[in-house]
Amino acid sequence: DCPGGSEHTIWETTVKLALAGGTPSPPTAQIAWEDGQQPSVIMFPSDRGTNSGGLRRHRRDWVIPPINVPENSRGPFPQMLVSIRSDQDREIQIRYSITGVGADQPPNEVFRIDPVAGKMFVTKPLDREERSSYHLRAHAVDMNGNKVENPIDLYIYVIDMNDNRPEFKNQVYNGSVDEGSKPGTYVMKVTANDADDDTTANGMVRYRILSQSPLSPIPNMFTINSETGDIVTVAAGLDREKVSQYTIIIQATDMEGNLNFGLSNTATAIISVTDVNDNPPEMTVKTFSGEVPENKIDVVVANMTVIDKDQPHTKNWNAVYRIVNGDPSGHFTVHTDPVTNDGMVTVVKPVDYEMNRAFMLTVVVSNQAHLADGIESSPLSTAGVTISVVDVNEPPTFHSNPKTIRFEEGVPPWTKLCTFTATDPDRLMQQVVRYSKLADPANWLRINATNGHIVTTAVLDRESIYVKDNIYEATFLALDNGSPPASGTGTLQIYLIDVNDNAPALLPKEAQICERINTNSINITAADADMEPNVGPFIFELPTFPPSVRRNWTISRLNGDYAQLSLRIQYLESGVYEVPVVVSDSGNPPLSNRSVIKVKVCHCDENGECTTIGAVAAAGLGTGAIIAILICIIILLTMVLLFVVWMKRREKERQTKQLLIDPEDDVRDNILKYDEEGGGEEDQDYDLSQLQQPESLEHIISKPPGVRRVDERPVVPESQYPIRPVVPHPGDIGDFINEGLRAADNDPTAPPYDSLLVFDYEGSGSTAGSVSSLNSSSTGDQDYDYLNDWGPRFKKLADMYGGGDDD
Repeated sequence: DCPGGSEHTIWETTVKLALAGGTPSPPTAQIAWEDGQQPSVIMFPSDRGTNSGGLRRHRRDWVIPPINVPENSRGPFPQMLVSIRSDQDREIQIRYSITGVGADQPPNEVFRIDPVAGKMFVTKPLDREERSSYHLRAHAVDMNGNKVENPIDLYIYVIDMNDNRPEFKNQVYNGSVDEGSKPGTYVMKVTANDADDDTTANGMVRYRILSQSPLSPIPNMFTINSETGDIVTVAAGLDREKVSQYTIIIQATDMEGNLNFGLSNTATAIISVTDVNDNPPEMTVKTFSGEVPENKIDVVVANMTVIDKDQPHTKNWNAVYRIVNGDPSGHFTVHTDPVTNDGMVTVVKPVDYEMNRAFMLTVVVSNQAHLADGIESSPLSTAGVTISVVDVNEPPTFHSNPKTIRFEEGVPPWTKLCTFTATDPDRLMQQVVRYSKLADPANWLRINATNGHIVTTAVLDRESIYVKDNIYEATFLALDNGSPPASGTGTLQIYLIDVNDNAPALLPKEAQICERINTNSINITAADADMEPNVGPFIFELPTFPPSVRRNWTISRLNGDYAQLSLRIQYLESGVYEVPVVVSDSGNPPLSNRSVIKVKVCHCDENGECTTIGAVAAAGLGTGAIIAILICIIILLTMVLLFVVWMKRREKERQTKQLLIDPEDDVRDNILKYDEEGGGEEDQDYDLSQLQQPESLEHIISKPPGVRRVDERPVVPESQYPIRPVVPHPGDIGDFINEGLRAADNDPTAPPYDSLLVFDYEGSGSTAGSVSSLNSSSTGDQDYDYLNDWGPRFKKLADMYGGGDDD
């Protein structure tokens, strides 16, 4: 070890070599440090042998002691460590080299050697925290590269220096300790690591507490183990309600805690004082009060407040309330408000003002967690609660609800059934109760408003649709005169006892049987609305009148509810027969009913089924009836046919009255419609006599030539064609025009003056002007040949005007 390198120290290392067969004469290799330098020479072992006595001495490998190099050396670099030599360098030229990590392996060139002089150097400062040792091998070869000496091992150790401070794993440590803990209670542990050699004082860390905040109750509440870092309590007096947290500054120092030479570092330890239940809850007052309306539940009637110094919203703080006295019937309970920790006195069972006007409760409060050892409960944890009951108007109550009575059905109206009354719970109030009907589905009952007597207003019928399972149910209302009024309801159930008041009815109403005896029969039964014992077994009988019933039919009993109806005679003609049957029930007295079964007797096939012909015959339609039906059908079809022919004929006659041209293009028809609209031009006053057939031709003949109107009847002798019929004084203008048109169509020699008559009828001052192409004022020649293209109806006009000037 070289503590500083300032003193001159000589290290002598003797390496003993065992030479085979020779006398021990080990050479020595001296490693000298001068002014900080390592030993100057490390000699390879001698390879020369002696032959005295016929023996030859063989060298052994060197064992070199470690070479110690201080870390963080300041140089200058390169700095020589040792000089390696072979004793053969006097005879031949030797080349030296080193191999290993730090030489020719990473990290490279930390160490190097002069190949000629054999001096080995370190090229830079070493760091023990990066690498604490190196293993190298030294080699000696000749100029041809042949090995001259066996390699020798060199071990280099880096000597540690105190160049690293202790480092805490965490800068802030968190721990906790219960309040009231005894001295010596373990709290927490802190740890610091030093990168220096922990086998030396450089890496040996010691701990101590620098400060404590706050200093209450004493400045040194905690201590720390200097070697392990464990923190424990020193004194008693930890109280969370006074100090809930401590902050401690801890120092770690190496060099075994030597403050003069060691390096230090600090960390913070936060110690929380955890709560224990050392403070019982205390009532703020000794007496609480409240009030509650009677018959109310789930309402808070009083609020109790407490104080607890423990940590809020923990089991040490949460309050639990218990009623220990004053509520034997369990009308109240106390719930804890999770936010405020108050006790809420709540009604869970209705209270009655008439039974209890007030309650005096005794309530005890405690925590969810048990008190810590040595802590006694305070006498203030018990308080009284006075609760006043407020009277309210309670509704009347029926004594038995529902109330059931039994009565026979059929009791006459105004029969008293029972008295259905209610009691007012408010005994201390003088109130009157009135009764009324709330629900009476069949309207059978009435209740006396004063005394609650119930009587019938109609006959009670068990078979009514309002009776379910023999019970008729009605609801009544009881109302007092309090403020405000209160009402209660009661249900009356009347069980109706059955009496034999319904005669049985025969089933089925209709049946079918074959016309031959012994082919089949009809099973009959009865339906009775009554119940046992007023129903079956039934008795089925055929009446004695008319005699044909028993002569043709017979009834045989199958059991108490069924009988069989069949033919007595060998053959009965097909048809529908009404067979009366008397059926009686088993009531006391029994009731009978004469019912009729419509039996269809028909012809059956071999399977006993009615055939189609047989069904028709059984329906009562004989040959005469069928013929009559067919005649009626023929007459009806004939009448329909005649009506259709008559309608066709009328339609044909109406079509013969149509104009020669289409009504939309007929100017006469348009003028007729214009006349019906009333005009609107100068011709407002017409001489309607112009539209009538003249009685004589004298007024036309007497006119001078050239004065006669072209729309008047011609005075020339008539041709061989018959003269058109004359209708004197027609009453309808339209009929007159239509008759004139029909006559003109049948007279090929008659000019079309009827059209001029219609246009002339408009007047001379019409703003519409003439709409007739035949009344043209043009002096030029007109070509009327185009009339031939208008069809056969205009052929007459084409013949008259299309002939040229000769016409």
